Amino acid sequence: MPIWPGWTKPLVELAALVLDAVLGWPARLHARVGHPVGAFARIITACERRLNHPGFSTPRRRTGGILTLLILLAITIAAAWGADRLLRQLLGSWAWVGLALAAWPALAQRSLFDHVLPVVQALEAGNLFAARRAVGHIVGRDTAALDEAGVARAAIESLAESFCDGVVAPLFWLLVGGLPGIWAYKAVNTADSLIGHREEPFAAFGWAAARFDDLLNLIPARLSGFLICLGGLGGWRILWRDHGRHASPNAGWPEAAMAGALHIRLAGPIAYEGEFHAKPWIGGEGAEATPAAARAALSLYIRACALLWLMTAAIEGFR
Repeated sequence: MPIWPGWTKPLVELAALVLDAVLGWPARLHARVGHPVGAFARIITACERRLNHPGFSTPRRRTGGILTLLILLAITIAAAWGADRLLRQLLGSWAWVGLALAAWPALAQRSLFDHVLPVVQALEAGNLFAARRAVGHIVGRDTAALDEAGVARAAIESLAESFCDGVVAPLFWLLVGGLPGIWAYKAVNTADSLIGHREEPFAAFGWAAARFDDLLNLIPARLSGFLICLGGLGGWRILWRDHGRHASPNAGWPEAAMAGALHIRLAGPIAYEGEFHAKPWIGGEGAEATPAAARAALSLYIRACALLWLMTAAIEGFR
């Protein structure tokens, strides 16, 4: 029996997208039941405590990271597959409703918009202190000394990269593998966020999580760049020229697309935990990011999401 009966599949995907766009992940629901990624974090943390001891050799720590990822994926896929079977048995022809509800928390269209909007509003109000504080919730770089352009760049870069990680990639893996696909992706992406760092103590332990996350985002990142350029009616030249100027093999695609579509420059020198990093510019000949550019990025994000909806419906309509 296939994972998805053909007639229910588009309903599952589109209903999950609608639920996420309208509701996001409500604060009251989060306060009561948390979020599924919290369970991923607990599994990763428990494994890390046992398998990433400072006294272990680098090969042993890397092996521990691989084992952690395998444990996480085995639990996640088994739970998602079991939920899929159970919902189909209990709901019958209405299983698409339950499946959409089960997939909904893995998407982050509304959440991403709601996190970037306060940064834009603070910039538009001329309140740099509030803008720095708001952008500090969504980026890892030092924000205390950022000027207006630096805050705007940080918000736009986060919006572009998270369009891939939080929207396009989860939907892509829902299309490919149903509930097991979307939740396996979220598990790997969570592992990458928590341990997929080049710095100690995760350089060896987080290697597998980082590399597998790169692999799973390979197609979605390029699709994200395509949708942003399509929604922005331009930016293709910067996309092709500058996508490789990012340290990540994937994040450069949506960021270069956003820089090109908005005719601004992104990335460039930044500081992490007090350490300066001379990163190259993306779209270097573009204008400085402004509050107006940040607002335009939000509008472009909405158009790119709408195009993703249309593309999803079209793909399923031709199957």
